Amino acid sequence: MTSDMKKIFALAALALATVPAAAQETYENAKISWSDLNGTARYVGMGGALEALGADISTISSNPAGIGLFRKSSASVSAGMVSQQDADNFAGGHTTNISFDQIGVVYAGRTSRTGFLNFAFNYHKSRNFNYILSAADQLQNASQNKQSYLKIKDDLVYEDKFNPNSNEVYIQANQLDVLYAENLLWNYDDGSWAYDDANAYKMDRRHWGYVSDYDFNISGNINDRVYLGLTVGIHDVHYKHLSEYTETFSYRTPIQVRDERRITGSGADVKAGIIFRPVEYSPFRIGLAVTTPTWYDLTTSNSTYLVSYDQATSSSDEYDFKLYTPWKFNLSLGTTVGNYLALGASYEYTDYGSLDTRYKTDVSYDYWYDDYSSRSESDDEMNRHTSENLKGVSTLKLGAEFKAAPEVAVRFGYNYISPIYKKDAYKDGTLPCEGSYYSSATDYTNWEATHRITCGVGIQIDNVNLSAAYQYSAQNGYFAPFNSYSSWRSQDDELYDPTDDYDVFSTKVSNKRHQLVLTATFTL
Repeated sequence: MTSDMKKIFALAALALATVPAAAQETYENAKISWSDLNGTARYVGMGGALEALGADISTISSNPAGIGLFRKSSASVSAGMVSQQDADNFAGGHTTNISFDQIGVVYAGRTSRTGFLNFAFNYHKSRNFNYILSAADQLQNASQNKQSYLKIKDDLVYEDKFNPNSNEVYIQANQLDVLYAENLLWNYDDGSWAYDDANAYKMDRRHWGYVSDYDFNISGNINDRVYLGLTVGIHDVHYKHLSEYTETFSYRTPIQVRDERRITGSGADVKAGIIFRPVEYSPFRIGLAVTTPTWYDLTTSNSTYLVSYDQATSSSDEYDFKLYTPWKFNLSLGTTVGNYLALGASYEYTDYGSLDTRYKTDVSYDYWYDDYSSRSESDDEMNRHTSENLKGVSTLKLGAEFKAAPEVAVRFGYNYISPIYKKDAYKDGTLPCEGSYYSSATDYTNWEATHRITCGVGIQIDNVNLSAAYQYSAQNGYFAPFNSYSSWRSQDDELYDPTDDYDVFSTKVSNKRHQLVLTATFTL
């Protein structure tokens, strides 16, 4: 790259540094917002369908009123193992990992003959990011570098598409576009832009990390018929991914993009719930719960390397942003038959199309209190893209617990979670917003419905309950290394050129996991 080009890109980087810190993009935000089925072995074994039955500490986050059904104080701790099916170890990541899942305590305080005022604290891992993605397929008349070339052609990268020394890099370009433009696409011999069509691609990515929830609860009951609960939750995010994306060509050496991204931060939410028995002496219960958005304050950073002819060039960046997740609404039913059978069912709805990605404004630092503060505004372009590609998700949970003996309980459960992505969803790297610019990967996966099958067993020994649960989770999806040209340029556009058309065909991938959870609960 010439010295003039280096000056131009330095000026562009300086200009970009003066804009508000960017919001993140739709597909990464969906990963952060999603929750797993995790908690105590009883909760997992019954498929989480305990929102109306209560008396399990894991209901602290799904229906806080469930803590109000405790009649004795208790403490519990859970750990286990998660294993991914049909995958190979990659980049130091393993398909089987030990997981510490939960620890909590409930204090049950009697206020009258039938009244209780309970307090509880619970930690649990609400999201386990451990997953290894592998995908490979053919590419015909397409490549990642051609996508960058077409953006340049359509004036999405430079102010003047015919002048690589333009003094502005448009924010419709992402970091990969700039890396390609700096190192591969400009032909200095004849002063023109060029690209290469790829024959095939291969993607390997390791995801790891977690979201930890710290829940604080107060709950009680009215006449042992109505149960009320309130939970304040703190969320701690630690997400990483490391990928190697390689394209092969007929007339040149392969190109590889290595990308590492980290997202860290914290958030808070409030959950409120009620459980009531509509018939005074009936064991049948109805539960209602609502969860506010989680108000996240996050930092994302990346290091991206473009490797060609054994030479590597890199780009890295870090910025802060905010993310507000959707509201959640839960309706649950539960009943018992004698003292030997418990049945539960619940339905939850979350509109992920309303995810609010935000960038910070008016950032200030208080030297006296050593504290940063800021305001934020919605990233309207990214939120529009989110609403067009994500949708409302329905979760159905069913569970049963059978007392095979007074000290032995057997449990079964099932979950169905509808898809979060619309059928024609795609990642758009041309959005005129900072979240699009700071993106360092072009691939995306549209996951379909999730099915979970669970079972478990519990044994009571004096004041100690030992439980084990097994969960099988299966989800299929379609992976694309980048979006088709036609998805971000209409045929009605004056810049449309049919010779530029290419289609990227999705490759089927899956996420099948086995989980074992062990819990020890001590009655205090």
